[in-house]
Amino acid sequence: QVQLTESGGRLVQAGDSLRLSCSASSRTVVLYSKGWFRQAPGKEREFVATIAGNGGAAYYANSVKGRFTISRDNTKNTVDLQMNNLRPEDTAVYFCAADALDKGLISNPGYTYWGQGTQVTVSS
Repeated sequence: QVQLTESGGRLVQAGDSLRLSCSASSRTVVLYSKGWFRQAPGKEREFVATIAGNGGAAYYANSVKGRFTISRDNTKNTVDLQMNNLRPEDTAVYFCAADALDKGLISNPGYTYWGQGTQVTVSS
């Protein structure tokens, strides 16, 4: 009974900013670990960012470090991804993921639950 729903993806121009949001619906499972991944057509899914359970620390892929910011609101059960200075290479389907366990601040934690993704397209 866990459902993750991403929103906010759209077509933007290089240099623009965009904020993605992931809303979690869970009646019985407490989602401790949360993160963002992305996948471009024909490429493997790659790690983007993850955040500590209390929101006090975060870990980012080198490709987005300094441009993206992950945050979470545990009262609303949401996790957001603020993306600044977007580049064409950021074009991908962005997925949020979560797990009931503390997966740590690592790039490939193996999350149990996944959303369906939201498309972000950055034009030159």
